[in-house]
Amino acid sequence: VQTDNIEAGQKACAYIADKLNGEGKVVIMNGPPVSAVVDRVNGCKEAFGEHPGIEILSDSQNGKGSREGGLEVMIGLLTANPELDGVFTINDPQAIGADLAAKQLGRTDLFITSVDGAPDIENALKSETLIEASSAQDPYRMAQMAVEVGYQIMQGEQPEQDTILIPADLITRENVEQYKG
Repeated sequence: VQTDNIEAGQKACAYIADKLNGEGKVVIMNGPPVSAVVDRVNGCKEAFGEHPGIEILSDSQNGKGSREGGLEVMIGLLTANPELDGVFTINDPQAIGADLAAKQLGRTDLFITSVDGAPDIENALKSETLIEASSAQDPYRMAQMAVEVGYQIMQGEQPEQDTILIPADLITRENVEQYKG
């Protein structure tokens, strides 16, 4: 039982593409090479692929899934790419680090999306940051579903699927007040 990480990446990057009206220069801040990260990046690339006017300037820099990694990688990305419109990070800590880097470099001409829906990102969406959206995971629903599947197995029933994917909801500045976290 896990988040549909492909969908999570698609939603975060569709937000970028829509906001840019299908044209702009973007980067994908990658992360550790684990299945969830690979799926998020693949979903993001699918969303960008629907817009030929979106140019991906970088997709290989590993922000290590951390605030510090996001800060370090973003400084390099902004230095190498003075014209940058949007940034997708594979998780919220990297997004917060990327936002800090942009502020340090005096950049306000871009925006950031990510995946998680963590409490830190809720606060970021309610304050003056460049972070505009995060595809939120639902740990409560995942736990509930896992208990249900576990109970079925204990009753001798096999689950219908080996993997159960839980949809991600995109939280933005516009709907963060309704987000239950």
